[in-house]
Amino acid sequence: MIKSMTGYGSAKGTVDGLEITVELKSVNNRYLDAAVRLPRNFLFAEELIKARVQSHISRGKVDVFVSVDSSQAGDMTVKVNEGLLKGYMDAISHIAEEYGLARDMTAMSVSRFPDVLTVEKRELDAEAIGAGIGEIAERALQDFDAMRLREGEKLRDDVLSRLETIERLVETVEEKAPETVAEYRRRLEQKMAEVLGTAGIDESRILAEAALFADHIAVDEETVRLRSHMSQLRGMINGNSPTGRKIDFLIQEFNREANTIGSKCQNSQIAHTVVDLKSEIEKIREQIQNIE
Repeated sequence: MIKSMTGYGSAKGTVDGLEITVELKSVNNRYLDAAVRLPRNFLFAEELIKARVQSHISRGKVDVFVSVDSSQAGDMTVKVNEGLLKGYMDAISHIAEEYGLARDMTAMSVSRFPDVLTVEKRELDAEAIGAGIGEIAERALQDFDAMRLREGEKLRDDVLSRLETIERLVETVEEKAPETVAEYRRRLEQKMAEVLGTAGIDESRILAEAALFADHIAVDEETVRLRSHMSQLRGMINGNSPTGRKIDFLIQEFNREANTIGSKCQNSQIAHTVVDLKSEIEKIREQIQNIE
């Protein structure tokens, strides 16, 4: 099943007390361009996330956003500088004895002295957190792929519908092409009759001229190739591997055959049909720009 290059996915989880959210969104791009945005303290997980992205996506501009809420993690600890506190208390006791002052120290008052209390952040377990973020990213990618598959199914249905239209237009060209030769022969006989009058018409000459004209405007090869291209395109969009770039090249071949038919046609009906044919091919080309 084909996938769209545009999509969105997200997942949440808890890793070592950290609330982590991973979001992905993508737009069309010729190649894979993945950008990961992480809080500075978690940059160690960037390459791991990119590897996960590359295992799911082959084309598209992908933005990955990772947010971390550590408010419930309990990763901050308060420590008492015992040596410094003892020094402060000894100094205060000395002042009190030396100058006859009251020793009115309280826990609150001594805790306010500079650097008695320090706040330290718990060291992160990079390996465990990286693995946890990777698992959450994997779930976000699965959600992302599910959306891309749904969009891809819509693209597939639209392309198949337009292929049916193209097939009908090719049938019209194949039906009208012999009529063009017959009409040319009729006009040729009429003109020769007007010029030669009763002298008679050389039937072999008319046959030869009609044969040359038929060879000049023959579109059998082009219509056969178009049908082959249509069969190949159906196989691609019903396959399981990313085929967006191959389809893009194939549509160029569609256009080449349509342009050749247009340059050969000597019939107004065929000319109008070719215009419709090229219009449908262009609509497919626009759609396949979204296919991975």
